[in-house]
Amino acid sequence: MTDNVIPLTKTPLTGAEPDVTPTVLTVVPDAPPAPLTPLWVRSGRAVKTVVTHENTKAAARAVARHSLYTFNGGRIVARRTWDGKTGSRYERMIRTAEAAGNLEAAEEWEERLQRFRQARHHRRMDLLHSPVEAAKGLAVGTGVSIGVLVALGVVMAINNHNITDVITPLKATIEFIALLIRIVQVTWGTALIVGPLLSLFALWAVGSKQQAAPQWALPANVRSGEGEPVTPSIVVKALRDLGVPALRNAIKEMGDAGASMLGPIRIAGCGVEVDVTLPSGVSTIEVQNRRRKLAENLTRHEHEVFITIPTAARTVRLWVADSGALDEPIGPSPLVTDETMTADYTKGKAPWGQDLRGDMAALSVYQRHLLITGLSNQGKTVALRSLALWLALDKSVQFWIGDLKGIGDWKMFHGLADVLIQGPTDDHVIQVTEMVENAVEEMNRRIQAPPGTVFPALIVIVDEAQMAFMCPVKDEDGRPYGGSKATSRYFMAVRKIHNQGRAVNVLMWQGTQDPTDQNLPKLVREGAHTRASLALGTESQARMALGDKAVDGGAAPNLLRPGLDQGTLVLASSGIAIPAGQASITVRTHYIDDDAAEAITDRAKAMRSGITTLTVIERGEERDPLADILGAMGDAPRLLTLDILKRLAVLDETAYDGWTFGDLKRVLEAEGEEPKKSNGRMVVHRDHVLRALANRDGEGSASAAE
Repeated sequence: MTDNVIPLTKTPLTGAEPDVTPTVLTVVPDAPPAPLTPLWVRSGRAVKTVVTHENTKAAARAVARHSLYTFNGGRIVARRTWDGKTGSRYERMIRTAEAAGNLEAAEEWEERLQRFRQARHHRRMDLLHSPVEAAKGLAVGTGVSIGVLVALGVVMAINNHNITDVITPLKATIEFIALLIRIVQVTWGTALIVGPLLSLFALWAVGSKQQAAPQWALPANVRSGEGEPVTPSIVVKALRDLGVPALRNAIKEMGDAGASMLGPIRIAGCGVEVDVTLPSGVSTIEVQNRRRKLAENLTRHEHEVFITIPTAARTVRLWVADSGALDEPIGPSPLVTDETMTADYTKGKAPWGQDLRGDMAALSVYQRHLLITGLSNQGKTVALRSLALWLALDKSVQFWIGDLKGIGDWKMFHGLADVLIQGPTDDHVIQVTEMVENAVEEMNRRIQAPPGTVFPALIVIVDEAQMAFMCPVKDEDGRPYGGSKATSRYFMAVRKIHNQGRAVNVLMWQGTQDPTDQNLPKLVREGAHTRASLALGTESQARMALGDKAVDGGAAPNLLRPGLDQGTLVLASSGIAIPAGQASITVRTHYIDDDAAEAITDRAKAMRSGITTLTVIERGEERDPLADILGAMGDAPRLLTLDILKRLAVLDETAYDGWTFGDLKRVLEAEGEEPKKSNGRMVVHRDHVLRALANRDGEGSASAAE
């Protein structure tokens, strides 16, 4: 305590020095005590805490909710009673039919209203006469009842030999009526209390069933709207609150509050579908551009609502998924579950996945070039590979595959494909380009075959094709492998196959990322008969992937969720059943992993004889066509061009098979010589070929000397 005792300084009270100055000791605590909070402040804080507590808010919402259930339930019952007693319901239907321009329906409802009024008039007239009739009936009934009771008493008196039994039945009846009166007297007080309570409970039940309370008063699980069923009133309300003034005003003016706009709500797979006929002055594009707001008004996420344009004018078709249904897997592919499945390139369809209705989405690939696009890691390779896996079960189909990703996504086709090139380098791009150019040569060979010749399908697959289009490497002649100009080797090879390949069953399938004009030229995009797109970033990319017609018709791969909607693609193709009036269809593709893919290719390999897969394009020995022409002529001074072509094919089938007179003429003209006619037939003179060789060798020596 000594540390807390501080002597005060002696201060003189006057100018003179006092004899004795008292010393005051003050105890200083370690910390000054906090000032006391007034009681009314503490009480206010406590009240505020109680008022703002979540339990208090929940209790207040519960009281308001159940009170409004009862009040609005009474309003609903009153409205129903009024509709039943009056013709207001018929009048609303008449106004709705007139607003829709359906005069026949308006006349029919007017006739029903007249019949209702006549029946109501008859009922009211009957009520005027009912008291008299009731009195007469009561009098007659009472008299008959008394007579019956007296007759019964007479029978009892005769039987019992006692005259007093005559009034026994009548007396018993009177006593029973008195008992009923006493029961009513005893229970009347309770009935006066219980009756209104039961009535209030009935009104509360009606209001509760209709959720007749504001959103803020409803329980949290109800306010969120998750899983809320799609009803006509919900659809109309969602459209009314869409932010289109003309649509909102038209719904208000309709007698049925907009119900006439809706077609039947049909169950469609994991959701429902409904056609909405828009009122005059409202464009379908105004609804399409508000997809997110419409989805939120329907208590759904944006990806759970799809808007398409059917054939009917001024109509939009809404497909609304069940909450969370699109996040659930669709199940394994039939290729995995059915080990006996086979494929038919000509007549069959590949089981690719399911549409939004839950029906199987089957795609025909017969004589259709294919293009699949999408952002990275969205399932593009798996979707493309799934089609190839199905087609591999047709043993007549041949595959040439170039995988420019090179991480083994197509390794299971080794021993099944005739060509399989895997790798991401420029050298791999060069090999893939030469593979496609070889496919062009095969296409030309088939085109020149006799009419009626049937060729097996040759599927040329290039995955990650954007790497081929963007390759900067040039060949010895200065021609770029990539690019989109007429000198681009890959671009021109793909264009040639697109132009003529389908006629002889040489098809081009490509998969590419993030389409732009640089990595996917316009002519190549439009050359594909089947165009599919997974999630994309922008609408402009969606137009590149699917075309303007599909996007204008409602296709929106740019609205798919990257990473969440993997394997879901939007497809525009004549090879799949698309609902009438739509330009595209959304398909959730089956996921086939690498192990399952290997099992399928093992089945496909068992159907074929051994196939040697080329993993590198073999570049043949460089030939000298002019020297080979001289060698083919031998010692003959001149030889028919047809015979020279035959001898060249025997000399090197790989280099000269498929050569025509035009090829021969081109080589000779390049050296200043050309075939001549002899007796009306084209021949080549040996001395002309020797002269061309001498001139060429002389120029080469001069160039070397310089």
